[in-house]
Amino acid sequence: MASFNRVILAGNLTRDPELSYLPSGTPVCKFGLAVNRRYRDKDGNPKEEVCYVDLTAFGRQGETINQYMTKGQAILIEGRLSYRQWTDKEGKNRSKLDVVVEGFTFLGSGQRTGGAPGGPGGPGGPREGGWQQRPPARPAPQQQYAPPPPAAEEEPPPLEDEGPPPREEDIPF
Repeated sequence: MASFNRVILAGNLTRDPELSYLPSGTPVCKFGLAVNRRYRDKDGNPKEEVCYVDLTAFGRQGETINQYMTKGQAILIEGRLSYRQWTDKEGKNRSKLDVVVEGFTFLGSGQRTGGAPGGPGGPGGPREGGWQQRPPARPAPQQQYAPPPPAAEEEPPPLEDEGPPPREEDIPF
């Protein structure tokens, strides 16, 4: 059976990102995202529904999100769902579904005060489209091949005479 686990979300941060480190030294950034859905009910009244999602970004992506994002800012996330299970201090089984970030794009104008050089609002910062960080590309597989042996320099065979050219009335179109 085929499987596909891909999530794309655009929304606003519900809290400032929290950066921590695993014992291996890998950075881990945890943050929340609010995704709004606007619709009309059966009577035509406008309604809004908010979905709150917990996200985790590892490595350089986590450091970048922690450095440039704050509560309320917009971001587009590409990632995958992750299901975790554990037993809490009272012995209850707990579970949680969250999104592991594999790529992101900062949304908005990128105008932010106090930006560091090269960061939002600073020299070399984003243009109108915002910052982008895509998932790492997979390396191309290494192909094992041997170059073809050098061709002997031969003259191509002479063209055979196919007879007279076709007459105009023999051409089907």
